[in-house]
Amino acid sequence: MNRYAAWKYILLIAVLVIGIIYALPNLFGDDPAVQVSSSRGFELDPALQGVVEEVLEAEQIEPVSMDFTPERLMVRVDGSDTQLALADALREELGDAYVVALNLAPATPGWLRALSAEPMVLGLDLQGGVHFLMEVDMETARTQQLERFVDDIRNLLRDERIRYRSVRADRESLVAELRTAEDRQTAMTEISRELPELELESIDGGETFNIEATVDPEVMNELQQTALQQNITTLRNRVNELGVAEPIIQQQGAERIVVQLPGVQDTAEAKRILGSTATLEYRAVDEQNDPYEAERTGRVPPQSRLYQTREGEPILLSRRLIASGDNLTSASAGFDQRNGQPNVRVTLDAVGARRMFDFTSENVGNRMAVVFIEQRPETRMVDGEEVRDTRRVEEVISVAVVREPFGREFQTTGLGSAREASQLALLLRAGALAAPVEIIEERTVGPSLGADNIQKGFNSVIIGFCLVLVVMAIYYKIFGLVADLALTVNLVLIVALLSMIGATLTLPGIAGIVLTVGMAVDANVLIFERIREELRLGNTPQAAIRAGYGKAFSTIADANVTTLIAALVLFMFGTGPVKGFAVTLSLGIVTSMFTAIFGTRGVVNLIYGRRKRVKSLAL
Repeated sequence: MNRYAAWKYILLIAVLVIGIIYALPNLFGDDPAVQVSSSRGFELDPALQGVVEEVLEAEQIEPVSMDFTPERLMVRVDGSDTQLALADALREELGDAYVVALNLAPATPGWLRALSAEPMVLGLDLQGGVHFLMEVDMETARTQQLERFVDDIRNLLRDERIRYRSVRADRESLVAELRTAEDRQTAMTEISRELPELELESIDGGETFNIEATVDPEVMNELQQTALQQNITTLRNRVNELGVAEPIIQQQGAERIVVQLPGVQDTAEAKRILGSTATLEYRAVDEQNDPYEAERTGRVPPQSRLYQTREGEPILLSRRLIASGDNLTSASAGFDQRNGQPNVRVTLDAVGARRMFDFTSENVGNRMAVVFIEQRPETRMVDGEEVRDTRRVEEVISVAVVREPFGREFQTTGLGSAREASQLALLLRAGALAAPVEIIEERTVGPSLGADNIQKGFNSVIIGFCLVLVVMAIYYKIFGLVADLALTVNLVLIVALLSMIGATLTLPGIAGIVLTVGMAVDANVLIFERIREELRLGNTPQAAIRAGYGKAFSTIADANVTTLIAALVLFMFGTGPVKGFAVTLSLGIVTSMFTAIFGTRGVVNLIYGRRKRVKSLAL
């Protein structure tokens, strides 16, 4: 007899229930929503909810719901007209400190959201938007890094009063010309101590004693990757200004960045925003004068400038610049070993380190501020004509007390959370060196085309699905209906897995699902034909079922494993659309093997397995 153990049926039911739960969110559609996030990427103040509620009351708007997280505030409303009105009111109320973006929030019921059940993410080709492929000029990045080392060596030699004729970059290395052998030996000692990332070699010139310095390959690769990550961070900040709710900004290969902006149709505007620049400055806080008095009267001391903090508070800073983003070589988030509070560790070049040490030595106990400066492209209408301009935005993002003298390396404390420290480190790195980037590919997908793609993809899945159902039911009768049930469950599981892992569904991904629908019944065809063959050989129905599932397994496994390997290769070496196809194909292979072998066997055992004698099979 063919029977399953109880635990196997419990497993089948559990998989089916989980699949249905995580596939359900895709049936509820989206609600128009307004998303509010920090323009600098910091955590939101819970008091922001009260401000938004006041705006809703003033505009007489009844929200569907309001969801608050430290990263963003989402307000769901009824209708696109209400959405636009609320967005305009919030932009006017909140100003430049926040990014107010239009969004479509999934209308998933609360009990499903409590289970972390979310709908699938639609790709650019299904939702519409713009796509950029950017290439980072690593050759220029290497040259810039070498020039920074040239400046560091020059400043180091001056500080140590070592006589030299010149320091220059020579292709992939640096050459320092010293006047005497003693000067060269002293210089090599100091350079090795201050710049350990350089590999030094003595080379005699005609009249000079030279040092050839090369950057350790691992260090140079790390510097290039840091420059690439700085560019990605800067692009993310620019995308925030566009108000894109679910952008895709990711590294592709060693030198390229993919930027996908769903919902954005103005390519020129996107390129202008992505091309904007940012930097930072370190300035001393004016402790002698009252910033509130200066803001109230408009009389600012001549040696100071009036700034605004992130919280909108006035602060007076010295006009004297201590260091800027050009002096920053790295920044990383961590924790203070003394008190466990989050901090940001910063490293400056030689010039910035000397200035910072001179300042901090004289100002222990005083405050120092970090000013984030951004050049934001803007488009204004003047006399009916479009005028493009650039607006300079300056904001104090951090104020810290100098506890002790420091120079090349130091830490910034007083941050609210580890996430805020991480965001500040990213902003600091983004404000420093960024390798040149060139857009080598761009394309636009219209929203109507995206909707058309969705409709055609949906139709292709339904048509293919229905045809397979009919053919299997006619040709294999009851066994065909069992295969149809397995195919239905297979589709549910694919959708559930795509939703659970957060994979982006693209048009090639839909093609992968259609292909999976056809392939999913291959295993059942092999099993059913094997059962027929066993019946023709004179075996009993129970023995034929057992032999059909047992002997067909190796063939099914071989066919599916080879296809799975091909899908994995496509995922590893393919780009976005190809990866979308590979993901759905891989998931489809796994779920189809589970439903076609394990699932159908369970149903067949329920139908025939409990009978002591089966005279014939409806096959």
